[in-house]
Amino acid sequence: METSNPPPLLVLTTLLSLPLLFLSLAQAAQTPGKCDLPDRGSTLQVLHVYSPCSPFRPTKPVSWEESVLEMQSDDQTRMLYLSSLVAGKSFVPIASGRQIIQSPTYIVKAKVGTPPQTMLMAVDTSNDAAWVPCTGCVGCSSTAFDSAKSTTFKSVGCGAAQCKQVTNPTCAGSTCAFNMTYGSSTIAANLSQDTIKLASDIVPAYTFGCIQKTTGSSVPPQGLLGLGRGPLSLLSQTQSLYQSTFSYCLPGFKALNFSGTLRLGPTGQPKKIKYTPLLRNPRRSSLYYVNLLAIKVGRAVVKIPPSALQFNPTTGSGTIIDSGTVFTRLVLPAYTAVRDEFRRRMGKATVSSLGGFDTCYTVPITIPSITFMFAGMNVTLPQDNFLIHSTAGSTTCLAMAAAPDNVNSVLNVIANMQQQNHRILFDVPNSRLGVAREPCS
Repeated sequence: METSNPPPLLVLTTLLSLPLLFLSLAQAAQTPGKCDLPDRGSTLQVLHVYSPCSPFRPTKPVSWEESVLEMQSDDQTRMLYLSSLVAGKSFVPIASGRQIIQSPTYIVKAKVGTPPQTMLMAVDTSNDAAWVPCTGCVGCSSTAFDSAKSTTFKSVGCGAAQCKQVTNPTCAGSTCAFNMTYGSSTIAANLSQDTIKLASDIVPAYTFGCIQKTTGSSVPPQGLLGLGRGPLSLLSQTQSLYQSTFSYCLPGFKALNFSGTLRLGPTGQPKKIKYTPLLRNPRRSSLYYVNLLAIKVGRAVVKIPPSALQFNPTTGSGTIIDSGTVFTRLVLPAYTAVRDEFRRRMGKATVSSLGGFDTCYTVPITIPSITFMFAGMNVTLPQDNFLIHSTAGSTTCLAMAAAPDNVNSVLNVIANMQQQNHRILFDVPNSRLGVAREPCS
């Protein structure tokens, strides 16, 4: 990725051949010792759910087409969910006839309670509160936190300040409870506190949701660690320890072990790094907005209506960085302009489609560059960052898509595939987001 100094930052890496993923699974299964790497200091190992070290990996390989279609379906649901956050409305989609098993994309190891119980929790930059499935939970996975075995566990009372910071709080007796939607799921949880250990750091009395009941397939099986910037997020609850600063490097599928890192706090963060300002939406304080100014295909700046990229706190429009979406999504006017210019560069080559990807080719093509122009930095993407290739290499697709058109979508989302193998630094006290190239796989 080449960077220069006009608009800022972000990494756009988009997919690689999925067959490599399954080849890596087979190879890495022969090296189980690498799964036992300890977390050290304030740095946690980040695993992709398809990692051979992950219990959530597929039990058997699926075809390239099935993998792409499933990830697109998951993304569609998440985009609807993110749009509902911006609109301030709950979203529970109508289930399709095809069951999609939705799981978190990246997970970290957290130890909850005393003595500690290990949970593999999803990391999500667009959510605040943490939650874990608790013993007796209806609809949860078989791995659950047993609060009765923890000597430091306690329930949060209805009069506590934290009870006012969760969505839809209710009182069952003296315990604060809450209900929320997540993706296509609903969650009912009791607000609780217990010690949580992240790498070598111990955080006492951490407030989280102890899930009692859930529906749907979007809830991460062993819980979620919210990395947003709202009141109950990890950043807010550990300000004195981590100073509202963290970074991650997300591993790519090509990695043998699919393992990156989550680094908490200002210590050890990269010195050579490009920054773009973080924008704040008071109505959606959890989300990390950045200022995407323009997009180039080849040397031509694509003619995108300014309103398609403009940040507007009132409507929630603009561009966010999100760890839970796989493929970058642009609002329809922006995506259409980029796609049409990309197709124009392909000349008369026949265009086909695959699921939500509508710009695919089955013949050799000359690929133009794509540059994202942020406030403070330009980011020119390598081809692997915006193309996906089929198993045999016979089909190549532009790996971006339009935001769903069945809602009033106003968000452009820079997704996790676009962030792979870069250090993404969230420096909230200085209202900036940094990106540095780092092969973390």
